[in-house]
Amino acid sequence: MSSTRLVPETRLMADEELSADDAWHTLRREGGWHLLRDAFVRFRYGDGFSHSRAFALQLCLAVVPFLIALTGLISELGVQEGGQVVADTVLALTPGASEQVVAELLGEGERVEEAGELALTLGLITGLVALTTTMAQIERGANRIYGVERDRPALRKYLRAAVLAVTAGVPALTGFLILVGGGPMGASVRRHYEWGELANDVWDVVRWPLSLALTVLAVAVIFRYAPRRRQPGLSWLFFGAGIATALWWLTSLLLAAYVSLSGAFGQTYGALTGMMALLLWANLTGVALFGGLAFAAQLEAVRIGVQEPAQPDLWEPETSRAEVLDTGEMTSL
Repeated sequence: MSSTRLVPETRLMADEELSADDAWHTLRREGGWHLLRDAFVRFRYGDGFSHSRAFALQLCLAVVPFLIALTGLISELGVQEGGQVVADTVLALTPGASEQVVAELLGEGERVEEAGELALTLGLITGLVALTTTMAQIERGANRIYGVERDRPALRKYLRAAVLAVTAGVPALTGFLILVGGGPMGASVRRHYEWGELANDVWDVVRWPLSLALTVLAVAVIFRYAPRRRQPGLSWLFFGAGIATALWWLTSLLLAAYVSLSGAFGQTYGALTGMMALLLWANLTGVALFGGLAFAAQLEAVRIGVQEPAQPDLWEPETSRAEVLDTGEMTSL
């Protein structure tokens, strides 16, 4: 249940009235820090933290099957056709937890091939289903932040979520894979192929803008099509999407650096190091995404004239009411 103020739809405004220039003028008029504060209030009263935790659970349920699909891809490609590169990437993403499985899938034989095909097929199917529910959770959180109390009807909601899973979810996960696993992937290519040195140098330059582009694409699609309302153009949503992307990149890089450089993290969680890092990353991703949505919603709200981000608090403590009653009885006496 959300207690944020509804952001009215801007159906009567022309496109030029909700352009990037107009958003910039609104941002300058209201003040950046003022908008950030009100956006945080909207995020909090829209249950942003709760929706971030629910999103994190759904995202983990989607990432794990895709990692299983990656292990299946190892046997499908084989050692010579790139399976070793995929294996090194999987081991980098799940340190110490997948060594035995990866070693078996790099072997030969009909049984290994069948196991790889099964892992690849079931991993992709399960991952896409879980990613669809993740997109549905994003719609729910986005609606509450915008003050919309009901989601779309179930069929429309999950059909749209399935489309978003392909158009936004897969690019986002690919961008994360490139960001976190791109280094080990390039190093593996350099070790196993004669032309690997040149490919690794080119990859080290290309993977950063490629990851950023995939992330921006995913965030833009989510901001535009996830909420149950008529959204303004992408140019107006740019500021909120930029905040979400910057926060996501910053937290992903800091978390990856902390996990790789801190021995205490691995010693504390042991074989669960990869899973705990995934849980932390998924939760921070949800906070970044819904935080950016809250900023976009509040920027649009103040443009229309809705200054307050949340409904007034109508709750009164029992002690206060009792004091009022006692005072009234004393006055009557």
